[in-house]
Amino acid sequence: MEGQFEQLQQVLREKILLAIQTPPPAGLTRRDTRVPAIRGKAFAVIGMRRAGKTSFLHQCRADLIAAGRPPSRLLHFNFEDERLGGLDAARLGLIPDILFRLFPKPDTEPLTLFLDEIQRVPGWEVFVRRLLDTPGHELFLSGSSARLLSREIATSMRGRAWEITIQPFSFREYLRHHKLPVPDDARRLAGRQRAALDHHFAAYLETGGFPEAQGLAPAERRQLLQNHVDVLMLRDVIERHGAGNSTALRWLVRRLLGNAAGMFSVTRFAADLQSQGVAAGRDTLREYLAHLEDAFLLQTLPVATDSIKRRQVNPCKVYPADTGLIPVFAPGAKPNTGHALETVVFNALRPRCAELGYVKTPEGSEVDFLASRADGSRELIQVCASVDAPETLARETRALKAAKELYPDARCLILTAESRLPFPAVPKGMKIQPAWEWLLAGAGD
Repeated sequence: MEGQFEQLQQVLREKILLAIQTPPPAGLTRRDTRVPAIRGKAFAVIGMRRAGKTSFLHQCRADLIAAGRPPSRLLHFNFEDERLGGLDAARLGLIPDILFRLFPKPDTEPLTLFLDEIQRVPGWEVFVRRLLDTPGHELFLSGSSARLLSREIATSMRGRAWEITIQPFSFREYLRHHKLPVPDDARRLAGRQRAALDHHFAAYLETGGFPEAQGLAPAERRQLLQNHVDVLMLRDVIERHGAGNSTALRWLVRRLLGNAAGMFSVTRFAADLQSQGVAAGRDTLREYLAHLEDAFLLQTLPVATDSIKRRQVNPCKVYPADTGLIPVFAPGAKPNTGHALETVVFNALRPRCAELGYVKTPEGSEVDFLASRADGSRELIQVCASVDAPETLARETRALKAAKELYPDARCLILTAESRLPFPAVPKGMKIQPAWEWLLAGAGD
């Protein structure tokens, strides 16, 4: 027993020395996600698998080193190591103890721990809360397990965690990753620059933003993203929640991801499954849908209304975490730029809005988004791949006009995939803007 303890100490010592002496990886694409200046919280870095959470931890460590913090007080510790099989919560305290013995510093020097895959140690929450109660400690937590992917970490930390969600690359990050110029002001560009961004944005809509998918051939990209989804279904739904109806789950994922930005009704889907000889109750399907949202594979959008009953009877719209997933699950269909564009807009709006919904007017018109901001302002946003056809523009403006009667204080915006200037005339109070310009300008912030 004593020999095992000494061996564990030696492994911890080796890992700590290697982690401190190894500089952050070079060449990582910088993420735009910010760490808030708040004390007394563990920063829980959450998001879908393979979205870049560990790379973000390395970015945070690199930023602190660049700001003058000594590397010996910035420890990135990865618990995904078979030699740590005997590590339990009671011995997690060995990590800061060994670090202090190796690199003694004055008590005034803070210690920042980046704890990756810490969920592998049972009872880790008690250790983390104890460190948070000890002055001079700052903690970042992340992991690939369902528990650390989800917002349940806030519950397990009893309110001591602050969530930082990492999504696949935004368009700005996509440009940065591919070493393409990112304009300082996307609204003031020459025609050649705008044409280049039209081209890059079209490629982004098709490729998506998963870091590992960049630069792959289409067939390889589809296989990679299919694997991402397969692992998520197995680990984050079937194993974690004991989902027993894997057939219904796979049908559900294929329907939702293959029909991005489309309407979805659990009742209708249950009937479709039954017609195919697949038995699945509505309550089971609702649970599976919630599990998929919790794992960040997709998100639902309700109808914009204050009526709970109306929300229940109206179908929701469903958006995948990334546009690269769409062709994986609708390979035989013609690429739908409009659905991919709407997905990008939704994923940009969601973290920036106090409330988000789609609008259904009494006349039956639809507007893609009613975005309510924290400052009380509201915006009606219609997404359209192209406004070249007069009948298309008339349909979009007619829907906005009808929705404007319901929400007279809301600004009206049409986002399109290209910047073919000049745009056609629209009614007073409406504006047409290229979606990439809107994204690069801060997504309406």
